[in-house]
Amino acid sequence: MPAPLYEHLRALAAQRPVRLDMPGHHGAPLPGGFPWPSPLDFTENDGTGDLYSHEPDAIQAAERLWADRSGFQSCLFLTGGSTQGVHAGLALLAGAGGAVALDRGSHRSAYHALALLDLEPLFLSRPWLAGEGVAGPIPPEAVERALAGRPDIKTVCITSPTYYGVLSDLPAIAAVCRARGARLMVDGAHGAHLPFLGDTGYRAADVVVMSAHKTLPAPGQTALLFANGFGLDRLQRWGSVYGTSSPSYVLMAALDAVRDYMEGEGTARYRETVRRVEDLRRRFPALGEGEGLALDPARLVLTGPDGFALERALRRRGVSCEMADRGHAVCICTCADGGEDFARLERALVETGLTGPCAPIPAPPEAPEAALSPRRALFAPRERIALAQSAGRVCAGQIAPYPPGVPVVAPGERIEKKHLAYLAQIGYNKSHCDVISREE
Repeated sequence: MPAPLYEHLRALAAQRPVRLDMPGHHGAPLPGGFPWPSPLDFTENDGTGDLYSHEPDAIQAAERLWADRSGFQSCLFLTGGSTQGVHAGLALLAGAGGAVALDRGSHRSAYHALALLDLEPLFLSRPWLAGEGVAGPIPPEAVERALAGRPDIKTVCITSPTYYGVLSDLPAIAAVCRARGARLMVDGAHGAHLPFLGDTGYRAADVVVMSAHKTLPAPGQTALLFANGFGLDRLQRWGSVYGTSSPSYVLMAALDAVRDYMEGEGTARYRETVRRVEDLRRRFPALGEGEGLALDPARLVLTGPDGFALERALRRRGVSCEMADRGHAVCICTCADGGEDFARLERALVETGLTGPCAPIPAPPEAPEAALSPRRALFAPRERIALAQSAGRVCAGQIAPYPPGVPVVAPGERIEKKHLAYLAQIGYNKSHCDVISREE
């Protein structure tokens, strides 16, 4: 399979040109032997193309291959991670000064986009799954109720999968959106591998953001913005607003090369990873698919009476988890993990003996009232105070413990005693928070 941008840069580097442009290393190894592929690190010129140009070039050819493989009309490479994509996607769909139905469990980049675009959020809540100790998928019925009550809202933004691997029914939610004249954006930052495993759900959405670096063998900051119903020029417009004017060609070439890899060996290895994760889910207590609960097949979320202790015990045995909370240890398993990696994980789990039923985790309380808009909360004067003394104050940032991985208090909302009681109950480990110092 072709990797047009990566191959083009290699051919250009092989010519060994005198490089009197950016980057300043001019293709030479970096001082101290720092491992960076300097020969492929070019800037925009007639030979390399331009990420935001409307003229066909190797970058657009590489983006076209990604779009075709993933089932979208257009694709834009991102070198600012999914954060850049979330900002660009919401700007594309919602514009400025309107309203959006937003998954309350969205990444903080979505909350920042609310403020930057001066959007009013109508939050979509997730059901609490007490037995699993996590928030469930976004119900299509919740989206229907939200849009029926607010016909002015024409943009819906949800996250799928969540950090815990919980998948929402994207085709069903997209059908609800279409019936109400709204468009669906999905933050699929943790789902870039799913299309290669045969999951076609993302194709139902209008805009999707994916982080290649989270679940594919790609460098940090590499991500992708996909769209149906919008041409590449529209993605370029907003991608350039929120991204650097000097995107890394090494990162873009890596996006090109990783797709080529996933077309063959990478997908085969990922399917083997899924098989091994399924086996571990059967043998050790872990979050599993149940009635109404669909999961990322490669995400291993171990459960136990003390997830923090489990994570520490695994780390002492040379196994590093992605994150832990009071009842879970989350492992991101990818095609980069081989048989020996899984064997070490299995041995460590047997030795620790710390897996088991998930520790009881209470459901989060109802969300607070909004006192300020997200925009006013972001730009208002703030101060840091002791969390225990914050009742009655307006929160300037997010208070979002894991679990639930959903803000208990979002920017602009007033902190209440019941929220502080909940945070104490779950052992929230932050002692201070940022609050608005002067409400206007």
